[in-house]
Amino acid sequence: MSRAALLVLADGRFPAGGHAHSGGAEAAVKAGRITGATSLEAFCRGRLQTTGLVTAALAAAAALGVDPAALDEAADARTPSPALRTAARRLGRQLMRAARTTWPHPELDALARQFPKGAHQPVVLGLTARAAGLGPDDAAYCSAYEGVSGPATATVRLLSLDPFDATAVLARLAPDLDRVARDAAAAAVRAATEGVDALPAASAPLLEIGAEAHAAWPVRLFAS
Repeated sequence: MSRAALLVLADGRFPAGGHAHSGGAEAAVKAGRITGATSLEAFCRGRLQTTGLVTAALAAAAALGVDPAALDEAADARTPSPALRTAARRLGRQLMRAARTTWPHPELDALARQFPKGAHQPVVLGLTARAAGLGPDDAAYCSAYEGVSGPATATVRLLSLDPFDATAVLARLAPDLDRVARDAAAAAVRAATEGVDALPAASAPLLEIGAEAHAAWPVRLFAS
């Protein structure tokens, strides 16, 4: 296992398409739920403990070798919003392109053939971690971090928030991120023996509602 691979995969410059998505922050800013660093922290903490836990567990399970088709179906079931399902598959497709170039692996090739329009991003992320020689803990950390770093970065653009303040938010979230990654990896181990129903199904209705509203906007800075 090379932990340096985790740095490459988690790097915001990795060409996986995440820069075009705000993780729900754009809709939250317009709705007045994010107005500065304090509300950004609350938004990210809520996202981390709900959808962040779900996606981290899916990624960890994929890294552990759980059937990716079953995981993709589980991701669909845990994503009520059509707009978010579309965004997740678009991100999965982009990540797949980058992953197959960076860490060529037959399991990635097989998933790309099975889902030519894109599998859910956390499933692809977990399989990418597996191809890179990383474990379920690594995949969970990468997914959980993406879940909060995306909104934090987007808010810098959306509100002209000081980047130092946005980074401080991420630093304060570190204990929560540790806990979510640990819980997600444990859920993945259960899923390997009990099936995908053992994975968490926490929900964030405002994110789902916001995503549907956001998808209908005629002008927006981010795709989701």
